[in-house]
Amino acid sequence: MNPSFQIHKDEWFAFLHKSADTYNVYVPVKFNNNIEYELLNGEQEDMALNIARPVTPLKTFFLPVKENVVINTSIHNKNIIVGVPSCDLHALDLLDKIYLDERFIDKSYKINRENSILIGTDCFEIHENCHCVSYDINPYPENNHDISLVSVNGEIIISVNTDKGKKLFDELKASFTVKEAEKDQIDKILEKRKEIISQLKKNNKSLPGYQETGKLIQKSGDEPWEKHARTCVSCGACTTICPTCTCFLLIDRPDFEKVRQVDACQYPGFERIAAGEDPLKKKYIRFRNRYLCKYIWKPEQFSSKACTGCGRCIDSCIGNISKNEIFIEMAEKG
Repeated sequence: MNPSFQIHKDEWFAFLHKSADTYNVYVPVKFNNNIEYELLNGEQEDMALNIARPVTPLKTFFLPVKENVVINTSIHNKNIIVGVPSCDLHALDLLDKIYLDERFIDKSYKINRENSILIGTDCFEIHENCHCVSYDINPYPENNHDISLVSVNGEIIISVNTDKGKKLFDELKASFTVKEAEKDQIDKILEKRKEIISQLKKNNKSLPGYQETGKLIQKSGDEPWEKHARTCVSCGACTTICPTCTCFLLIDRPDFEKVRQVDACQYPGFERIAAGEDPLKKKYIRFRNRYLCKYIWKPEQFSSKACTGCGRCIDSCIGNISKNEIFIEMAEKG
């Protein structure tokens, strides 16, 4: 771990409220059994820290569902985003390579990334379909965050990871009591991390790893996809909620307006071209295409994982399709 500091939970919340004068401060809040980001207000003293991933993926802050990419009328706010899980932070490895490639930088994405301070957090509670560890991703912040925090026994343990994070941390120290983290607090965090990793491995002991999954998909044939695509309704929930999927449409409108709008490879007509040709017309082919993209094509092109094991696609599927069950079945058949 980087050098760690601690501050009492009440003072940390006071600092966030003070920061809300300068930033839009988004915090994870629990609604029923789900976690969602919400703008900070006076009723969120018990924000949901150290609980696995909000429903909305982090990418939504940087890639709006719809925006005009020619005449930029959007307001790029300065954000503090609290409680970002490791699976979403790792997704930025891929998104940054796509949208910050120096040959064709996406200006809107770049500004949104630069204007956001990301505060990552450990996952001390996990969901049924979480499987990050199966893809060699740990359930605590490792990269792409400015600050990391853990809530332990009424104290907030903080580590600084970037210059941007240090600037915010210096603002914290200027007004509130911050001290070096106590060794027993650090030990509790490290022990909890081991416990969660062990639990994730146990929950997903039959799930093949990332590279092995790609090999299984390549030799899978049609049968498993035809079988499991039967309940798919082509709603696109799995792709729009995925932290790494970024397909979009460009829609031309009058007055030199070109709108980028989220698209999904599971929609009928996603690859339909002139004269009605559509290589993905059959539902099971669209279904398989998504996993070819995530486990083979994207890693080959960008040297980054296109699935970070968050499990959102499984949770959101109206057809009750679990990609993990598909891959376990493929692995068992060899």
